Amino acid sequence: MPIDLRSDTVTRPTPAMRQAIAHAEVGDDVIDADPTCRRLEERTAEILGKEAAVFMPSGTMTNQVGVRIHCKPGDEFLCEAGCHIYNYEQGAFAQLSGLVARTVEGAAGVLELAQLQGLIRPENDHLVRTRLVCLENTHNRGAGKVFPYEELAEICTWAHEAGLRTHLDGARLWNATAATGISEAMWSQHFDTVSVCFSKGLGAPVGSALAGPKEMIREARRHRKLFGGAMRQDGILAAAALYALENHRSRLIEDHANAQVLATAVTETEGIGLFPADVDTNIVIFRVEPRLGTAAQFVAALKEAGVLSLAIGPQQVRLVTHLDVSREECERAASVLREVAEGLASGKRAATQLEAAY
Repeated sequence: MPIDLRSDTVTRPTPAMRQAIAHAEVGDDVIDADPTCRRLEERTAEILGKEAAVFMPSGTMTNQVGVRIHCKPGDEFLCEAGCHIYNYEQGAFAQLSGLVARTVEGAAGVLELAQLQGLIRPENDHLVRTRLVCLENTHNRGAGKVFPYEELAEICTWAHEAGLRTHLDGARLWNATAATGISEAMWSQHFDTVSVCFSKGLGAPVGSALAGPKEMIREARRHRKLFGGAMRQDGILAAAALYALENHRSRLIEDHANAQVLATAVTETEGIGLFPADVDTNIVIFRVEPRLGTAAQFVAALKEAGVLSLAIGPQQVRLVTHLDVSREECERAASVLREVAEGLASGKRAATQLEAAY
């Protein structure tokens, strides 16, 4: 079996999680309630320090419902240029809710308050209305970067004082807590709504939740129905997420330690380099120097050697550690990284020498 480092979404339910699924108490969550789903929602809200939460099929839906309940058609939200909401959700905020995104380039996904100040548009019939600030923690394209806590708090305080609402794409918020020791509730207290995912590092097969004040979440349920996300006996899915929530958060530090094994291999290997230079959690992104070829070629060579990875740009490759890869497998993958880089470098040199001979 190949070592699959393409994403932390590739995990499969553990035997204990499958048992939880098999024994889940269920009901019709559209007609009245599913008891297991309600327990998941209540527990999620408790962990995040919010009044309520609603379970949805995906993080894309929780994000899109989140921005929708904060804004009206024609409104604008501020976000980081590389964030998931802007780049990986098909512009759903525009397609489904008639919203406009104003992007700001951050450093590894991290914004500073000074970059946002002055961006709130004045009240004018010619202009969109700025209504919302969206942040992402940890940041996917920022190689799992943890948003510095003080900066995050400062931005949210400024936003609220300016009359804006705040939404957190916290798909990997669990990783931010594991890396810093700062509780999920501490991070979440600065946001009106928070989206969290159960099917990434926590290892559940499906599901995310949106948490916030009761009235906002009541409204979010209406929009979940509109988007087709209301489910019947969703306790089958919620049981897996609830098991993950209670049993897999503490082990995320193992994924972070395994990512450091890969990061060390990258820094010690000629022809590839970390991009960005620091690895905070479970995502490693590295740049392939053109002399070795493209990211796609590097990924193909890794696959041939038994390691699955993902090209996320012409010269960038992503590796993600997770529940289904062990320390031993990561050490093996690290050795493969070195061998592939050396092999590509040797092949390029040989090709260059052959061309020169002719």
